[in-house]
Amino acid sequence: MAAIHADFDGGNIRCLDASTPSDVRLEIVPDGKAKFFQWFYFRLIGAKGEACRLNITNAHAASYQGGWKDYRAVASYDRETWFRVDTAFDGKTLSIQHQPAHNSVYYAYFAPYTTERYHDFVGRMMVSPLAETTSLGQTLDGQNIDLIKTGSGERVMWVIARQHPGETMGSWWMEGFLSRLLDENDEAAKMLQNKATVYVVPCMNLDGARRGHLRTNAAGTDLNRAWRNASMEKSPEVFLVREEMRKSSVDFFLDVHGDEAIPNNFLDGAHGIPAWDDTHTARLEKYSDALLAISKDFQTKDGYPKPAPGAANLDIATNYVAQEWGCLAMTLEMPFKDANVNPDPHYGWSPERCRQLGRDNLAVMAEIVDDLRP
Repeated sequence: MAAIHADFDGGNIRCLDASTPSDVRLEIVPDGKAKFFQWFYFRLIGAKGEACRLNITNAHAASYQGGWKDYRAVASYDRETWFRVDTAFDGKTLSIQHQPAHNSVYYAYFAPYTTERYHDFVGRMMVSPLAETTSLGQTLDGQNIDLIKTGSGERVMWVIARQHPGETMGSWWMEGFLSRLLDENDEAAKMLQNKATVYVVPCMNLDGARRGHLRTNAAGTDLNRAWRNASMEKSPEVFLVREEMRKSSVDFFLDVHGDEAIPNNFLDGAHGIPAWDDTHTARLEKYSDALLAISKDFQTKDGYPKPAPGAANLDIATNYVAQEWGCLAMTLEMPFKDANVNPDPHYGWSPERCRQLGRDNLAVMAEIVDDLRP
């Protein structure tokens, strides 16, 4: 008899009925103290060779309906290699159709990145002779907020990821970025460290990641809507990072995310902040053009509409940092779906492609570092 399980690091699903593999009934569980939901991650046991249809019955009420258009879920037998499987949305139910080759298979919204994998990876980075590591403090669940610092140059660069825990592509991106940043033999990394001091927070929302949340921390706070009024009670992750930024200043800021609806990689700037001017425009365009020249997976046609002058939401990290420090600040968005640019029918947008985009961004940072300040 088939069975569904999700009681593990980052897991999320509620099983309503698994008695018939061809009609398994499931629900995504909302974030603990918030109504957001779209992230799912679960294990199916005992259905080898069966024509399975896994029906997520509350998909019509999920947070981002545009995320289901042309979407395919990911599956894995070993939780290392994730491939796409047939998925359909009829306006109410999201149906995953798959015939497992083994008696144990995992399904997820995107390739999961658990807190256990995070600790293993960051542990390896922290022993690098190039890294100075510290904990800024603790989350509400008592997890340490890790900060990795490297380089000795005058310009100050900040890179953060995964304010929204369900956007696991941010952690895969960090694997590529940090591995290259701390590579003693990489010429671009050495150039960057000579010219800049780089601060990296690899995962902003460890509590939400472990709990299987889509968007919020343990208090139900959307961290990327908390930058203007962060507090230790509701958003210690943002409060502590913001205070460290005030000590160091900021010349460059990159916040790494995933977008549910847009099937491409893109940058979003701080257009619409009160301080936006031609200098902000020129810096953003220089970075974007350089990334376009380096990365085969990046594009500039798809993205978010620009807010009117003065209408930017300063609770959002990129807008807050750009306004506060007058610096180049950007949000990098990656897709949950396959990217229309350079598509891959089998894997879709994948962990390895996230890692490569992280490596490519480091090269661009080294290229533009001299232009961050006069």
